[in-house]
Amino acid sequence: MCPAGESPEPYGADAASTDAAFTALLEDSAEDLYESAPCGYLSTLMDGTIAKINTTLLGWLGLERRAVVGRMRFTDLLTVGGKLYHETHFAPLLQMKGEISGIALEMRKAGGGRIPVLVSSVVKHGSEGEPLLIRTTVFDASDRRSYEEELLRRKREAEQAHRQAEADRARLKEALAALQQSLLPATLPEVPGVETAVYYHTAAPDRLGGDFYDLFALDGSRWAFFLGDVCGKGPRAAAVTSLTRYTLRAAALHDPDPVTALTTLNTVLHERYTGGDPRYCTAIFGILTRDPDTGRVAVSLASGGHPPALVIRGDGETDFLPTPGGLLVGVLPQATFTPATTTLGPGDTLLLYTDGLTEARTGPDRADLYGDHALRDFVAAHAAASPHGIVKALTGLLEGLGDGVDDDTALLAIGVPGIGPAPRPAMDHSRGTP
Repeated sequence: MCPAGESPEPYGADAASTDAAFTALLEDSAEDLYESAPCGYLSTLMDGTIAKINTTLLGWLGLERRAVVGRMRFTDLLTVGGKLYHETHFAPLLQMKGEISGIALEMRKAGGGRIPVLVSSVVKHGSEGEPLLIRTTVFDASDRRSYEEELLRRKREAEQAHRQAEADRARLKEALAALQQSLLPATLPEVPGVETAVYYHTAAPDRLGGDFYDLFALDGSRWAFFLGDVCGKGPRAAAVTSLTRYTLRAAALHDPDPVTALTTLNTVLHERYTGGDPRYCTAIFGILTRDPDTGRVAVSLASGGHPPALVIRGDGETDFLPTPGGLLVGVLPQATFTPATTTLGPGDTLLLYTDGLTEARTGPDRADLYGDHALRDFVAAHAAASPHGIVKALTGLLEGLGDGVDDDTALLAIGVPGIGPAPRPAMDHSRGTP
């Protein structure tokens, strides 16, 4: 507070600077501010005749004041499209509301170019309420137009890239499906007195799986079969799958003993994939020998780290065929593989499967595994069915588990038909249904 009788004084340099700026503002005339404003201004009579226009807008359009004031209407400054929009939308709205703001129009330049603008207008009234003139503010929207055009260009590029990616993905799926099928037999051969069924469930169509199976003749009375799962996914796993399948075929023709065949595969995989990229698999390899007199089929097999096969008897008895102690194929230079034997009579079925089914996640929160015992109980409930019927039921089970199945699953069922209709031919896995 100032002492009595004294007037306040400015405080130092800041006060002096403020006074200087205020003085400079007073020296500016309203006309100067109007003429050199960063936006365009113009006033028109109610019929649109231009009565006043600032230098900024004249400079944008490349016009002379004397050629505009009193000689041109506001619509004469617009492009054909801008004029049409003004007549059909802008002017009616302005007449109805008395003011309008932020309307996008295009103005034409004297040299033939055009400039995008945002226009705001207000009708000024006299003391009696009569409309006298229209005051209009014009903002250069060139930067905004460029920005919008760039956004539109980027959007179109993104949409094109998305379409291309979708097309590439579709082609990739087709190529992967073709490659996946090339790793599996197109159909299984007919085995006299034996019914077979297979199914391959793909968990992710854009990812190559490593499950495999095969069935082929050794001679007139013996047939070899195998089913397994290579570790990993993708092209490298597919290469291992291909090597595994052809190695087992070659090994079986040389010595069909199941333990010997898996031992040969173990040696090949371990020698081929030693070092920084180890590859291995689980597998069951077996031999079928049919007795033509009784129709019964002797099964001898060996397992290397694979889930045990299920034996489903025609009378409903269902249990695993134990193969304890079999090691993963390809992990160690010397591996132990567990043999097992059984005999299939009329109505009996041997079921081989990969762990994509038993390790499927179930429950509301997908926290539980389906498990071996649930599979045994499910199959036991369908024990009276043929191999095709069992595989069809399992196909429905896989579909019912939905996204809980996050790994591929291969199924191979081999059975001796019971008394009834003749066996159906082996399923073509490429159709995807048993």
